[in-house]
Amino acid sequence: MVEVSTSILNVKKGEESATFFELEAAKTDYFHIDVMDGKFVEKDTYQKMFEYASYIRRISNLPLDVHLMVEDIDKAIEDFLAVEPNIITFHLEACKDREDVMKKIQYIKDNHCKVGIAIKPNTKIEEIYEFLPYIHLCLVMTVEPGKGGQTFLSEMVKKVEDLKKYLEENNLETDIEVDGGINLKTAPIVKNAGANILVAGTAILMANKFENIISELKNG
Repeated sequence: MVEVSTSILNVKKGEESATFFELEAAKTDYFHIDVMDGKFVEKDTYQKMFEYASYIRRISNLPLDVHLMVEDIDKAIEDFLAVEPNIITFHLEACKDREDVMKKIQYIKDNHCKVGIAIKPNTKIEEIYEFLPYIHLCLVMTVEPGKGGQTFLSEMVKKVEDLKKYLEENNLETDIEVDGGINLKTAPIVKNAGANILVAGTAILMANKFENIISELKNG
């Protein structure tokens, strides 16, 4: 069975408390925090996501899955460590070089947090291979990051398959998380390809009963 990380990006203003409690009762495994700076991606959700994450931390013990879509990764790591996340994932494309990537990995680990690296659709999966022994999670974006409700890019399935194969061949236990356009139709495709954590926002938040959709995403 896979795990579900619910993106809270489009939770309606004024309905935060009820929505977060309902998601927890519906057995989401993580709250997915989409942190955007308006530079690395068009949208700016930085302050809103910090407020939401801080609020969740006060009312829930569920793990926070923080996805940084930002240029200044170091500052964002520093800011979001304050909400005691379970994992912080940053983008490979926002790093200067290999040394920079390794420094960020180590800093997150030194602060007792798991670490993930995300890659955009245009980034080759092979670029992440050398970092896999040092990280807990690889996030494969199946849409261009920065916008909710986009259509799933089916050509990304091969990336997930290649990553899964590489992990198995090298005896690595890195989680494969997939984010973008995940719904009841696309979930089985990425699960079969090897993903074990699914990020879904629109599909869950638009559903009549969170419990039903989360259960179907996990087991379907």
